[in-house]
Amino acid sequence: MHVINGKETTMGNMAIHVGWVLLPLFCALTGYTEKAVRRKIEDGIWLQGQHWKKVAGRIHLSMEAYNKWVEQAE
Repeated sequence: MHVINGKETTMGNMAIHVGWVLLPLFCALTGYTEKAVRRKIEDGIWLQGQHWKKVAGRIHLSMEAYNKWVEQAE
């Protein structure tokens, strides 16, 4: 096991724990379009500080919060 930027990783199956990611990478990982993400933010479905935050003018999304949101969906 290795630690990269404070996150645990394993090199065998290449599992990486990812915290906050920029909007384009989030879209690539989840399949959501940028428009769909922005709509969830605008509609208050994803909350600022929990699901997303803006840093240096760019939207960052929490993969952990997203995964919890998916797991709680009916």
